Amino acid sequence: MTAGSRRPSTPFLIAAVCSAQTLAQVGAFTFAALLPTFFREWDLTHTDAGWLSGIIFGAYAVAVVLILPVTDRIDPKRIYLCAVTITTASHLGMALMADEFWSGLLFRTMAGIGWAGTYMVGLKVLADLIEGPAQSRAVAFHAASIGAGGALSFVIAGGAATWFDWQGAFLVSACGSLGALMIMALLVPSRPPVRAAEETRVMDFGPVFRNKSAMAYAIGYCVHTWEMFAVRSWVVTFLVFTAAQGDGPPNFLIPTVVAMLMELLGTASSVIGNEMAIRFGRKRWIIGVMTTSMAAAVAVGFSAGMGYGVAAGLCLFYNVVIYADSSSLTAGSVGSAVLGKRGATLAVHAVMGYSGGFIGPLVLGILLDILGGETVMNWGFAFGHIAVVMMIGPLAIAILKPRALPGDRDAPQQVEHEAKP
Repeated sequence: MTAGSRRPSTPFLIAAVCSAQTLAQVGAFTFAALLPTFFREWDLTHTDAGWLSGIIFGAYAVAVVLILPVTDRIDPKRIYLCAVTITTASHLGMALMADEFWSGLLFRTMAGIGWAGTYMVGLKVLADLIEGPAQSRAVAFHAASIGAGGALSFVIAGGAATWFDWQGAFLVSACGSLGALMIMALLVPSRPPVRAAEETRVMDFGPVFRNKSAMAYAIGYCVHTWEMFAVRSWVVTFLVFTAAQGDGPPNFLIPTVVAMLMELLGTASSVIGNEMAIRFGRKRWIIGVMTTSMAAAVAVGFSAGMGYGVAAGLCLFYNVVIYADSSSLTAGSVGSAVLGKRGATLAVHAVMGYSGGFIGPLVLGILLDILGGETVMNWGFAFGHIAVVMMIGPLAIAILKPRALPGDRDAPQQVEHEAKP
């Protein structure tokens, strides 16, 4: 995009950024899709697997708090290009060098750092280029692109490992992130960050923590991501165990295909969920979704003894529920950010969310080891812990009372209430 060229249209910008994000996510769940293989190849315990599954999100949480605030001062596109290069290197490292727990942990950590500079930074690129009522929908489409990439990650990993081996699956993942780099470099324009009239320190998070509306959505996102990544990281292993209790899965519905369908349905659910939040009220929608999610977590955990078809169907339904408030929460934080602190707000939002994303898969693995391994009852208790954690989300929304966003059904009443002394 040359300096003298006309500014791209909003649909073009959304399509370009979302395409890059989809490709950047192609390798996001390669490890999760192939986890049963790594149990055999690397002789892992469930706790080891929990570390390898969760460390990408832990590294993300540490890195994002350093990276995102800088996007309030530096063009986020430049940061994205550096980060997606790290992502590519992490996939190549897994394919060509990793051969046991510790080397795997190193390259999974690199993947987390790369994700920190692509996921929310890509959202910052989009949010800086698109303002006003269209921004909420742009955020929803962005979340959908992340979900689409995650869905492709499962099925591409399964297919590549079948045709080649697990190393070949990671080489394909590297090709995806390289494609993301090319799209972002060539099709997305640069834009100097919009600064507040009174400059503050880059790492000044005080205004964010004092912003009750943004913090309510961030706390909700923390438990939402705990749940989401615990399920994403362990669903293939759970379904492999469930299949072993009977005659195995149908040929057309193997665990990696179920995981792909979960992500595809979740992507649609995320976009539709944001529209429902706009139409019915953001707080009401989020609380309703989280309450339903608690019941679904318990049902899925104990479904391993009910047959593969029942368990797979419940997993698909559960993932639809999980995603139904995903973009609603993120759009809430973006829309609640004060001028000049959008990057810092997204940093807090992301670090809280991905701290949950790190802990969730690890806790589930530790619980399986403590309880004595994989049994129907133990899977039930392992998934059941998610329902307990999820109680925090509705409590945060009820206590902190976050603002509605422009275009939300309850926005006029909210603004009127806040205008009173």
